[in-house]
Amino acid sequence: MAEPYLRDGQIEERLMYPVTTETVDHPGGYDGAMADFYRDSAELLAAHLAAGRDVVLLAEGDPLFFSSYMHMHKRLAQRFPTEIVPGVTSVSGASAALGIPLVEGEENLVVLPGTAPDEELVEHLASGSAIAVLKLGRTFERVRAALERAGRLDEAWYVERATTDRQRVARLAEVDPSTVPYFSMVVVPGAINNPLAAAPAPASRGGVTVVGLGPGPTRQQTPEVRAALAAATDLVGYTTYLARVTARPGQQVHASDNRVESQRAEFALDLARRGRRVVVVSSGDPGVFAMATAVAEVAAEPDYADVAVQVLPGVTAASAVAAAFGAPLGHDLALISLSDRLKPWTVIEQRVRAAVGADLVLAIYNPGSASRNHQVADLKALLSELVSPDRVVLLGRDVGGPGEALTATTLGEFDPSVVDMRTLVIVGSSTTTVAQRPGGRLVFTPRRYDS
Repeated sequence: MAEPYLRDGQIEERLMYPVTTETVDHPGGYDGAMADFYRDSAELLAAHLAAGRDVVLLAEGDPLFFSSYMHMHKRLAQRFPTEIVPGVTSVSGASAALGIPLVEGEENLVVLPGTAPDEELVEHLASGSAIAVLKLGRTFERVRAALERAGRLDEAWYVERATTDRQRVARLAEVDPSTVPYFSMVVVPGAINNPLAAAPAPASRGGVTVVGLGPGPTRQQTPEVRAALAAATDLVGYTTYLARVTARPGQQVHASDNRVESQRAEFALDLARRGRRVVVVSSGDPGVFAMATAVAEVAAEPDYADVAVQVLPGVTAASAVAAAFGAPLGHDLALISLSDRLKPWTVIEQRVRAAVGADLVLAIYNPGSASRNHQVADLKALLSELVSPDRVVLLGRDVGGPGEALTATTLGEFDPSVVDMRTLVIVGSSTTTVAQRPGGRLVFTPRRYDS
């Protein structure tokens, strides 16, 4: 490519780096071989620079855009004067080859390497207005599958060896994976100009996915959950939980009251039966006192036998609160909801007595609300009959959120009035220990019992 511009007397150094398709005999594997290559290449160029020579390092596309040059830059730019001459990126070249405006107005562009993990691919492919995916070749089938999961396959174009005399453009869905070289790209122009954007998704893609957002911040969501949220056509859930989700353009949001779980599940399944990709949103883990059971109960009815249902786990409140204190759930435990909206208090009392009698740690969900605030006091009174006042009690409120509050106390000192619906209560077993350390408090329940 550069040969026509070279002249006699110039020194040419060919930097031949290992490629992923080669067998690498290195104790550090391929990564170790690449690290050695970059180190050795940098020192080779440094020797020329130290000798007063001007060195030009060639890169395809732009030198700081997914380019090998950046590895030399990080090793040499602090030692020698450096000038970077910008180039035309592969994204620009592929877009020009396609001949369709890539982004317009308020549309955004997401650029991804095809080597990204599957769930990250799906999440970003679903959320971007326009998309470019580089580094295809052996990753092509994974990327194609991710586009299909994200509902974007029918909008995607394939561009191969853009701006060369071997350039090729095709609809991605029609490309034979065995023909795809490394120098190829997926391009999904924004919907404003993409003639494929209006292609309808087949109705067979409909289904319901129930997800857990975790107890609070987005960082506690799993990549699998984020990908499902991004790929959905419809988001269904309690108003407060949907407020924690940023809907992408085109998604339909269906919010409802917290006391209509069965109706919400039926609504979601009806949408899915019409070919919609529906995500039902819960906080925490959807299978722990949350929406997964409501959806499963309705989906078990004959009318919905043909609707696909999937449940994706989330971080449940007990795990988040326990982690904030240390390891209080390190041994056998019971999860009990104090809500008596769907079961009588006599059942709750019976289960608390049984769990305490077995010396289990208790994680208490749904301790109280604006319309239901006596249960926590009733729980304290019940526990006071069963265990000593020095039993460890832990309170975690809004864990991971801006209002996070952690309190380690004892049953005797425990004040039920400070507990609300956003609080999870952990009642320790007879062996739960609060250790005071120089770095702070650490609570744990030993895994072993004294013999």
